[in-house]
Amino acid sequence: MTIEPDEVAALIERNLPDAVARVTTPRVHDDEDEDAHFAAWVVSPAFEGESLVDQHRRVYDAIGDHMTRSVHAMEIKTYTPETYAEHGDGGLDDDLREAGLLSEDGA
Repeated sequence: MTIEPDEVAALIERNLPDAVARVTTPRVHDDEDEDAHFAAWVVSPAFEGESLVDQHRRVYDAIGDHMTRSVHAMEIKTYTPETYAEHGDGGLDDDLREAGLLSEDGA
């Protein structure tokens, strides 16, 4: 069973409070039977005060059964809105502003 990056992002955003996610496929396989590798950037205020391991666990939980059925590997970068403003790549800025998680000045 295959899953598209946008579907993975939608699962994360639907199942993780106030999350904004971007998911890509940085690695594509030639074997069509092999599951995809994904990379996810996830921003959520729900990560505040959690360890990196717990943040990643929440992302895996949000993806649910797809982690065992249609996702072979997942690279994850997680941020609170504040840490994203400081260390993020800017790729989610517009989505974060729309969600009310980032001010116009990026803070």
